[in-house]
Amino acid sequence: MRSPNFTILYVDQPEASGAFYARLLGRQPVETSPTFVMFVLENGFKLGLWSRHTAKPAASAAGGGTELVLTVETPALVDATHAEWAGRGLNILQAPADMDFGRTFVALDPDNHRLRVYCLDEAAAAQS
Repeated sequence: MRSPNFTILYVDQPEASGAFYARLLGRQPVETSPTFVMFVLENGFKLGLWSRHTAKPAASAAGGGTELVLTVETPALVDATHAEWAGRGLNILQAPADMDFGRTFVALDPDNHRLRVYCLDEAAAAQS
């Protein structure tokens, strides 16, 4: 079986969401239209932003049902990313906190999709 390498978030305004993610990811989309925007990330993972108004079959899911997760190398980078994103005006759902898997925080995109940033705690990883 092949490994998943592409996720789609259903958004209200793909071009506006595309501009948000371009700033957040520090890269431009490889495809942009009024109904769809796609990014290809450094590791080959693809992120699509599809208009919830034009998706076929119709998309009933709203933001908050899943998380897009970004891994960083150190707990200090979790805190630095939080400070940067909060400074950009992102809605922070969870402030930086130490959890059983490591240090993390959660922000929301304009469509209320959850964006989790975390650094895996090596001791917690060794126990699992």
